[in-house]
Amino acid sequence: MNRKNLILLMFCVSVFSATAQNIEFEEYKLDNGLHVILHQDNSTPIATVSVLYHVGSKNEPEGRTGFAHFFEHLMFEGSPNIGRGEYFKIIQAAGGSLNANTSNDRTFYFQTLPSNQLELGLYMESERMLHAKIDSAGIATQKEVVKEEKRLRVDNQPYGSILEVMLRNAYKGTNYEWTPIGSFDDIDAATEQDFVDFYETFYVPNNATLSIAGDIDINETKALIEAYFGEIKRGTKDIPRPSITAPVLDGKVEETVFDNIQVPAVIQGYRMPPQGTEDYYALQLLTQLLSGGQSSRFQKILVDEKRMALAVQAIPLGLEDGGVFINFALPNQGYSTEDLAAEVDALVEQVKNEPIPEREFQKLKNQIENNFISGYGSVQSIAESLANYHVYFGDASLINTEIERYRKVTREDVMAVAKKYLVPENKVELTYRPKAEQEKPAEAPLKKEGGKN
Repeated sequence: MNRKNLILLMFCVSVFSATAQNIEFEEYKLDNGLHVILHQDNSTPIATVSVLYHVGSKNEPEGRTGFAHFFEHLMFEGSPNIGRGEYFKIIQAAGGSLNANTSNDRTFYFQTLPSNQLELGLYMESERMLHAKIDSAGIATQKEVVKEEKRLRVDNQPYGSILEVMLRNAYKGTNYEWTPIGSFDDIDAATEQDFVDFYETFYVPNNATLSIAGDIDINETKALIEAYFGEIKRGTKDIPRPSITAPVLDGKVEETVFDNIQVPAVIQGYRMPPQGTEDYYALQLLTQLLSGGQSSRFQKILVDEKRMALAVQAIPLGLEDGGVFINFALPNQGYSTEDLAAEVDALVEQVKNEPIPEREFQKLKNQIENNFISGYGSVQSIAESLANYHVYFGDASLINTEIERYRKVTREDVMAVAKKYLVPENKVELTYRPKAEQEKPAEAPLKKEGGKN
């Protein structure tokens, strides 16, 4: 591509981002504390009904890890009015799809349905909130489901324990120390009353956001919401909100993990500030610079030019009260993890000491803006984003204005956050090696029996 065409492309991306459609919405709160957000888009006859509960693994007390993720599954068990195992069948029979996910900070349920089935979606979510079925049969069933999920996604997945090991080192002594999958020992040791108490504490209207987007009529939807959610009682228990402060590391923390893998890996983690802070946005641009596509520095230099790496990726895990900026790298044949780690470090040092060329920096901003706008290509993504912005920042309008926070980031800001956060005293470095390389423990010498030595 010649220079003239490149400039034209960059201009078009900037204009597209600057003139993107404004997402209109209405929000209000029911008397029981349920926050409601409504976005009307009648372009296609579908609608997403979602509920975000402000509870994740961070809210779990010590000895009860894994509860939030367990409830993600348990709350599909049904209710007094929905038979066990019928939740998915009912929604799918109506032509809809549904799922849920749990993070360190929240749990999110959603259903995308033909818009003429909106009332069904509201009924199903109100049943979950009003009186989800929590009994010994459902608990036993979901224990096996969650254990199998862990075996598939963590235990038997190459490099599957990275996040677990990283958080354990980076946030030791805090509620970010464990991942949402939690501990099976904690789940197995819990009583049925423990599960009931957790449900009555967190899965209540005053800890939830109902976000609906799609082919709806605002006034009709409000009436349906009042009918299905208005009489659900407000929760009466205190909702724990642990304060997370990243512990001081005594120099760089290093750990070697022997895993069921063929190719070794080096993973560098740096604690980062909470999502929504000024430094957070600068770190997002740093991510784009290092590994945002085929023209990124990691890809061009380490994979394409030097052929030292099979893959290198920067992955910032942004959390409500912190996070981890992760560099993940797989060395190519003939190179060690130490060689590759040194080269990754060198590229990070370059960012600290050399300003990003203006042309490269403008490309980064164009990519960020394009990703931001294209992220709202479905009513499901809009419903989730509206809920996230309200819960995390107290401002759902950021769905339209957060891009300005990215635009304010300067080249100097990117250099500054690299110098501030990507430093040895804030670093956890994990080396993953094949189990075949693990040394066997030395055998104790045999003792002579009888007589004198």
